[in-house]
Amino acid sequence: MTNYRVFAGWMPGLLVLGLLQACSEQFDPWHQDANTGRWYTQALVAQGQQVYQSHCASCHGAKAEATPQWIKPDADGLYPPPPLNGTAHAWHHPFPMLKKTINEGTSGRMPAWQDKLSDAEVDAVIAWFQSLWPDQGYLIWQRRHKH
Repeated sequence: MTNYRVFAGWMPGLLVLGLLQACSEQFDPWHQDANTGRWYTQALVAQGQQVYQSHCASCHGAKAEATPQWIKPDADGLYPPPPLNGTAHAWHHPFPMLKKTINEGTSGRMPAWQDKLSDAEVDAVIAWFQSLWPDQGYLIWQRRHKH
């Protein structure tokens, strides 16, 4: 009975520790992977490239370069898909906004992907196109996440 009481007394602490561990595995813009120097691993970038090529490249370009005229509305008044390679405005958007745009789409032509891509695949796509960003653009983006 005494051992049970000791264990029961530790149980709330173990639960809190488990929750903290789970929270620490979420996106952290300040984490620096030893190989990439950014929040993502090279394996995540490789996965993201595959997902991107299958689902995103037809609109945003094979190298995330999109169209040179992305800043001008088309005949329907809609803007073409922007580059995601760091030459447009994707780096202005914090991580949650990037995920929301991919998951929910836009009022323009960007479709919602939440029913087609898993959360991990969306993270991987973001990792891939962010791997194309110049260091300066990435650092500016990272600073926008400062708590």
